[in-house]
Amino acid sequence: MKVAVLVVDDVFDSGLTSVLDVLQSANELRAELPQPPPPWEVDLVGVRAASVRTGSGLVVRTTPADLSGTGRMPDVLVVPGVTYKQPGPLLEWVAAEAQRPARELLRHHRAAGVPVAAACTATFLLAESGVLDGLEATTSWWLAPHFRRRYPRVRLDETHMLLQAEGVLTAGAAFAHLDLALALVRQRSPALAELTARYLVIDARPAQSAYAVPSHLARADPLVDAFERRLRAHLDQPLSIADTARALGSSERTLQRACDRTLGISPVQFAQQIRLEQAVHLLRTTELSTEAVARRVGYHNATTLTTLLRSRRDTSPGLLRRPPAHGRPAR
Repeated sequence: MKVAVLVVDDVFDSGLTSVLDVLQSANELRAELPQPPPPWEVDLVGVRAASVRTGSGLVVRTTPADLSGTGRMPDVLVVPGVTYKQPGPLLEWVAAEAQRPARELLRHHRAAGVPVAAACTATFLLAESGVLDGLEATTSWWLAPHFRRRYPRVRLDETHMLLQAEGVLTAGAAFAHLDLALALVRQRSPALAELTARYLVIDARPAQSAYAVPSHLARADPLVDAFERRLRAHLDQPLSIADTARALGSSERTLQRACDRTLGISPVQFAQQIRLEQAVHLLRTTELSTEAVARRVGYHNATTLTTLLRSRRDTSPGLLRRPPAHGRPAR
């Protein structure tokens, strides 16, 4: 399997090396399997110079990407993220004239039927090139409001660590590059992906939702920010979206639209995220009973809270209160 890794200036060092290390490890571990898949042939390609400089200043040598269509196309094109972590500089970077060759390369490969995989901030480059239009995708959770606003044609779901769409695989924030690379291995050999994950001590992380900070996301929109602050101030009280919207000088419909535009979820779902976030904090840091914690975050009883923790966070009050064993997090 031929893998082309597109390396651009300011590439995120750990993202690039995570992809390379996983694929190299998979190649080395193939011999452990009775029926190993073919090896991965990895090429580092660039769109202009023979070398690029990473975000940390390291120099990476690349071979020119083939846009002529005469050479052998890769079986997959992988795009690691770039070092820009704030929305302003990132959006300027993906739209800049300097990135036009990279955007054209992505469009060219997708038109030729080559699958594309990207993680973290590189998902913005895919979206800017248009290859994500009409498809489901994920991205770095803290950049989701800005992604959703700029690329309304993309069906974004930032709760996922990985999302597979037609010809495109996207992964979440930063070290989701590991998940991305393992997914590429898994497509050819689930057994080898499992073995590689064990050797590299990579845990399964199906969702980003456990890592997201609701208050950070809310700040992307003034109305959603005000809604979030009011929710936290009245967390133990019943929630009326209509009454809350009026208290904020808005209408229920306007608040619904603002949450959907910024967060991709309804005000009720956002309130649930905040309540569960606070419940987890109280269960981990206090000796309050589960019943008392439930009342403090606006639920009538412990059963409701326990059910939501299991369904939304894949945990329980008992697991959250269990002390770590030998200094390691409880599982």
